[in-house]
Amino acid sequence: MFLALAVLFPGSAEGSGLTADSGSGLTADSGSAGGAGCTAGPASAARSLPATEPLQHPSPHRSDPGDLLRVISSGAGASRDRELVAAFATTSIGLNPLNSYTATEAQVYTALYEGLAGYHPRTLEPVPAVAERWEVSEDGTTYTFFLRDNARYWNGDPVEAEHFRDTWLAMIDPARDRPYSFLFDVIAGVRDYRQGHTTAPDSIGIHARDSQTLEVRLRSRAPHFIRVLAHHAFVPLHPQVRSLQDPAPEEALGNGPYRMVTRTSGEIALEQNPHYWDIRNVQIPRLRLLFVDDPPEEVTSRFNDGEIHWVSSGMSLANVAYPSSIVVNPLFATTYYFLRSDELPFSTPSVRRALALLLPWEKIRDPAIHFMPSSRLVPAIPHYPFQEGITGPDHAQALELLKEAGHPRGEGLPEITIHVPRGPESTRVAELMKQAWEDALATRVSLRYTPYPEYFDALRDPSYTVAMISWIGDFADPLTFLKMWVSDSSLNDAGFSDPRFDQLIDDSLALTGTARYQIMSEAEAILLQTGTVLPVSHSPAVNLIDRDIIEGWYPNPLDMHPFKYLAFVEQRPLPGLVRALPGGARDLPGGR
Repeated sequence: MFLALAVLFPGSAEGSGLTADSGSGLTADSGSAGGAGCTAGPASAARSLPATEPLQHPSPHRSDPGDLLRVISSGAGASRDRELVAAFATTSIGLNPLNSYTATEAQVYTALYEGLAGYHPRTLEPVPAVAERWEVSEDGTTYTFFLRDNARYWNGDPVEAEHFRDTWLAMIDPARDRPYSFLFDVIAGVRDYRQGHTTAPDSIGIHARDSQTLEVRLRSRAPHFIRVLAHHAFVPLHPQVRSLQDPAPEEALGNGPYRMVTRTSGEIALEQNPHYWDIRNVQIPRLRLLFVDDPPEEVTSRFNDGEIHWVSSGMSLANVAYPSSIVVNPLFATTYYFLRSDELPFSTPSVRRALALLLPWEKIRDPAIHFMPSSRLVPAIPHYPFQEGITGPDHAQALELLKEAGHPRGEGLPEITIHVPRGPESTRVAELMKQAWEDALATRVSLRYTPYPEYFDALRDPSYTVAMISWIGDFADPLTFLKMWVSDSSLNDAGFSDPRFDQLIDDSLALTGTARYQIMSEAEAILLQTGTVLPVSHSPAVNLIDRDIIEGWYPNPLDMHPFKYLAFVEQRPLPGLVRALPGGARDLPGGR
């Protein structure tokens, strides 16, 4: 998922006194094909994976010592008739998951849509959603999903197995360029169909056995398959909206815990979906989602005054009234630059590596600026081998590589165009790159700026040499950073193509545990050492939320917070004690 992070720090992150939340982190791949909540049983033709126990709303986050004592009760009563207001960076929110790829859209979709599996709010492990249970064949290649008989769309129509089949076929339609179509390649027949080598949908391993039974046959055993099903690319779409490029608010028809009420360019209003199968556990009746480009100080002031309950971007940390509301945790994300490699001379790996070796990496990855500077693409995961990228300049090696490629001191290289989103940090790095290359080479370097959110779509225009993105993993696995670089990936904006890389990724799909990680790390090394991907830092997740007032929200590596688990906490101060809030408000039941 593309990430647009806008946070105004008081100086650097290091100097702000912020620390990472130790409660978040990724767990190693256990090698289980089933995902969360699955236990191995006696060998049989198939093993049944029952639904996990119903998730309970957890107890609230512990208060800081400086807060006044108070007695906190269950959030069920406190949430009744209340509206949660959340603020996100201004962006374009599409209502068709087939065409979406930003992190903000993924968060919004946790309210509007639901797939076979969903995210556990704390661990992000997959939990049963539209599918109440599933079975996996002994060889791990055939999954049978049993849909809930009470799963419904907003209009009360049942969610059926054929809706999943037909939506997935629309996602991999070779006539379309769907951003996440490559995620389906693990399913038998999908790659050939997606590339137009076959036109027969029946050749694909997706079959609706009846209205409530979906069978999926994989190319080979894939330990990550259940984990990826929580991604919004796998949700079903109602037949009457599936063909709409971007449904209007009155046309939208989802199956999630909330339904659309109104939508403008800067705000989406939602209310509970009364037909949702788990509606009794959805505590907050209404959501108001704001998409703001106001000054960070203004957004933060509205949070301090209780007008906004959760700010995911665009805040000023120096202006936060209650520091305990600042939640910073490691994010499964990397900010990196990449070189297009679909045309000569930049399709030559040695040319790309030479350009990377001319850059002042100590300045680009300045630790006074970046939360977690890094030369690796895949963030740290237990048992995943460390792959170090290019960490410093080597002018002698760079010039020798260019000479061997027929471009002494860069002679004959076309103009290098650096395309970045408009912003102070991307501008700083782009100017450092421009200066380094123009100082060392006999070639011209130009800069191009595009504002968010238009930048994401502009990356599809190949008229640039270098670009930058921040990428959040779509699920907690290295594959989410690597699969997008295979030759036929719909997210491979660099046009990168290397048969060795493609084969390593293919080989990894059938492996488990450390053997799988080793193969994937070898693929990562190709991206790093050929100068295709130039990592700068791992991004933090920075949120403003008072977890003494909102429960069910947890810091996690994907910064994904399913709306269905959020609830207001009823706060009852001890007799004679109140907590004064900015603007004169009082922290009493029904307040804020």
